[in-house]
Amino acid sequence: MHTLVLGGIRSGKTALAEKLASASDSTVVYLATATAGDEEMRARIQRHQQQRPPAWGLEEEPLALAGVLGRHAQAPDAPCLLVDCMSLWVSNLLHAGAETFARERTAFLEQVSSYPGDLVIVSNEVGLGTIGMDPLTRRFADELGWLNQALATLSGKVVMSIAGLPMGLKP
Repeated sequence: MHTLVLGGIRSGKTALAEKLASASDSTVVYLATATAGDEEMRARIQRHQQQRPPAWGLEEEPLALAGVLGRHAQAPDAPCLLVDCMSLWVSNLLHAGAETFARERTAFLEQVSSYPGDLVIVSNEVGLGTIGMDPLTRRFADELGWLNQALATLSGKVVMSIAGLPMGLKP
C-alpha cells in the first residue's frame, strides 16, 4: 500500500507517518531528505532520529530519491519506505537547477508507481496558505502542489494530519 500523509507545519504528519510505517508487516527504512545546513536543523534531525525505533534503517538522500527506491525495490522483500519529506526535497531540487529538478521528479514518480513494497510519503499541504510574495516561493508552492496531486493519484491511501488528528481523504 502506498500512503501519502499531508499536513501543515507541526500538524503531526511525521508522527502519523511513523505510526503507519510501524504497522507495516515489513522492515522499515526511513528515507530522509533533509540536510543539516545550520545548528537548528541539525538539532531537528537529531530529535527525529532519537524518536524513531532503533530497528529502522536509515537512508539520507537530498536529491536522488528514485535511486534509493529502485535499489530497495530489488530486494527480495522490499522494505516499507517512509519518505520524509517532499517539501524539503522539492526545495533541494529547486536549488539544484531545472534539469536536475525535472529528471529527479520524473524518475521518482516512476519508481513510486512501481515500488513493490509499502510506501509512506510525507508532504506539506501548501494549498491552504497565502500566495508567496516572490517568484521562488510561488514556484515552490506550485511544484509541491503538483507533486502532491501526482502522489495522491499513485497512492491507495491519502491522509491529512490536522492538529495531530488523521483525516482520511482516500479511499
